[in-house]
Amino acid sequence: MSSVVDQRPEPTIAGAPRAVEPRRRTRLLALPEARWALASLVLFLLALPVYLLGAPAWAWGPLFAACYVTGGWDPGWEGLKALREKTLDVDLLMVVAALGAAAIGQVLDGALLIVIFATSGALEAVATARTADSVRGLLDLAPDTATRVRADGVEETVDAERLAVGDVILVRPGERVGADGQVLDGASDVDQATITGEPLPVAKQAGDEVFAGTVNGTGALRVRVERDPADSVIARIVKMVEDASGTKAPTQLFIEKVEQRYSIGMVIATLAVFGIPLVFGDDLRSALLRAMTFMIVASPCAVVLSTMPPLLSAIANAGRHGVLAKSAVVMERLGQVDAVALDKTGTLTEGTPRVTDVLPLPSSGLDEDRLLALAGAAEHPSEHPLARAVVRAARTRGLVLAEATGFVSSPGAGVTATVDGRTVRVGSPARLAADGPGPGLDEAVRSLEDGGRTAVLVLRDGAPVGVLGIADRLRPDARATVAALTELTGRTPVLLTGDNERAARRLAAEVGISDVRAGLLPQDKVAAVRAWEAEGLRVLVVGDGVNDAPALAAAHTGIAMGGAGSDLALETADAVIVRDELAAVPAVVALSRAARRLVVQNLAIAGTFIAALVAWDLIGTLPLPLGVAGHEGSTVIVGLNGLRLLREAAWPRPAEDTA
Repeated sequence: MSSVVDQRPEPTIAGAPRAVEPRRRTRLLALPEARWALASLVLFLLALPVYLLGAPAWAWGPLFAACYVTGGWDPGWEGLKALREKTLDVDLLMVVAALGAAAIGQVLDGALLIVIFATSGALEAVATARTADSVRGLLDLAPDTATRVRADGVEETVDAERLAVGDVILVRPGERVGADGQVLDGASDVDQATITGEPLPVAKQAGDEVFAGTVNGTGALRVRVERDPADSVIARIVKMVEDASGTKAPTQLFIEKVEQRYSIGMVIATLAVFGIPLVFGDDLRSALLRAMTFMIVASPCAVVLSTMPPLLSAIANAGRHGVLAKSAVVMERLGQVDAVALDKTGTLTEGTPRVTDVLPLPSSGLDEDRLLALAGAAEHPSEHPLARAVVRAARTRGLVLAEATGFVSSPGAGVTATVDGRTVRVGSPARLAADGPGPGLDEAVRSLEDGGRTAVLVLRDGAPVGVLGIADRLRPDARATVAALTELTGRTPVLLTGDNERAARRLAAEVGISDVRAGLLPQDKVAAVRAWEAEGLRVLVVGDGVNDAPALAAAHTGIAMGGAGSDLALETADAVIVRDELAAVPAVVALSRAARRLVVQNLAIAGTFIAALVAWDLIGTLPLPLGVAGHEGSTVIVGLNGLRLLREAAWPRPAEDTA
C-alpha cells in the first residue's frame, strides 16, 4: 500500500471525499451583460487601428457606432428607467457624456468610456451569478436520499426532503447524514467541518447531535430526525447567506454618492449656461457652443477617473501578491474596516493535523523514532486524519514502517493491529488507558491536553509505551498578522470558531488574542458580526469554510483563504487570499488605505481643474479645443497619479513574526 500522503485534508474513509460542496458555475457568456460587453470590446478593438491609421470616417464610423450601441444601450435603458423613478443614474450620464464627446469629434474617447462601463457592469453580473451558483450548490451537501427504518425494522430508501421529525434513519460508513438529528444507536467519527469548522472528525455515540450533509466515518449510526430538512443547519446557512447578501447596504464608491448630486447640479447648470445668454440676446450658436464647452469641462469624467485608477492599480498590485479583490468597491471598503474577526481552523492554522509531540514512557524502552514507527505501522491502513498525521510524521523522519496485519478500527476508540508479532493499539487515552495504566502516563496526557493538543495513546501487548501529541499547526505569520491588524484598526482581532473552548483559547494566547468566541455555529458568527455592526463598527471577517460564509456575507468586508477554502466561502467573500499567506490581510488593508489617500489627492486635482476651466468659460470665452485639452489634461494627470500604486514598492511589506 502506498504511503504517499497528500498535503490537502484527507478523506474520512477510503473512497469517501471530505465534505466539500460541488461546483456549479454559470458560463460567462450565458449572461447578457457579458455578451454585450464582449461585443462592444471587439468592435472597439476593430475600429481603433483603423481610426489611428487615419482611414476615412466611413471605415471606422460604423464600427464605433456599433460599439456605442452594443455597450451603451443596456446602461442607457436602465438609466432611463431610473430617470422615471426620479433618480439620475451615473451610467446614463456616462452614456450622455460619451455621446457628447462624439458630438464634438472625440469619438475615440466616448467609445473608450462606453467599453469601460460595459465591462464593469459585466464583471458585476458575473460575480453576482457565481455567488448565487455557490449558494445553490451548497444544498447538494445534503444527500438526495436517506435510508429510513420503519417501526417494523424494514429499511426503505426515501427522498431526504420527505423525512419528518421523529423518523429514524440509518447512516452507513462513508455516507452523508440525511438530516439533523440525534444518534440513537452506534458509534462513529463524523467529519462536520462544513458546519463547525473543526479540523478533526468528532466521535459520535448515542445521545450526540449530528447534522445533515456531514460525512459519517467507519461506523454505522441510527439517527432520529430532530429537524425538518427545510430547517436543517445546512438549509439555514443557505438562507443566512442569501439574507445577508440581500440586506447588505448597496455598495457604492464614495465618488458615486457625491456624483449623484454633482451630476444633477451639472445638468441644471448646463441648461442655465445655454438658456440665460439666449434670454439676454445672445445668438443660438454662441450659446450652444458655450454650454457645450461648459458640459465638457464640468463633466464628471475627471472626477470618476480620480477614483478608478488608484483603486484599479491597487487591485492589480494586490493580485500580483496573491490577493484577489473582486471589485473597486471592495478595494475601497477594505480600507474602512476598524474591527477584525478571524476564524481558527484553516485561517490562523493550516487546517491539517500534524504530530507535534512524541513522548515514549520511561518503562517502554523505546525512543521517539521507535515509538513513532510502531504507531505509524499500526495506523498505516487507516484513513482517519489522525492516522494520516502519524504516518506522515513517520515518513518525514524517514522511518521504515513494518507491515501490519489483523487491522481493526473501532470508532471513537482507535485501531488495533499486529506489528512484528506484537499487538499494538493506538487511540484515545480515555478509552485505552484503563487497559494498562503506566507510570508517567497521566502526566503526559494531561500535559498535552492542557496545551490544546490531542493526545493519542500507544499500547503494546496491553501495556502503555508512549503518547503522541497531535495538533493543527499555527500559520508561521499568524502572530505578526494579529499584531499588524491591531496596529491598523486600533483594536485586537476577535477569534470566532466552532472549535472547542480550550483549543481556541490556547491558540488565541499564542497569537495575542484575548477575545475568544468558541463553539459557534454559523448563525452565532453572524449574530456576533451584526452586534458589532450595530455598534457602528465596520467588521472585516477572515475565514475559509462553509460555516464562515454567512459571516463573510454579513460583514462589512469578507476575505477568504483560497488554498483550502470552500467554494461558497470563496464566492461569498469580497476578496480571496490565493496563496494562503495570512500576512497579506493587513497588507491589503494598508494598500486600500493608500489608495483612498490617492483618491482624495485626485479629487483635489480634478476639482481645481474643473473650477478654473468653468470660471474661465463663464467669466471669459474659453475656446472649445482648449476646454477639451484642459479636461483631458486633468484626466491624464489624475490617471497617472493613480497608477503610482502599480509600483512594487507600493505593496506594504508583509508582517514578520519575531516571536
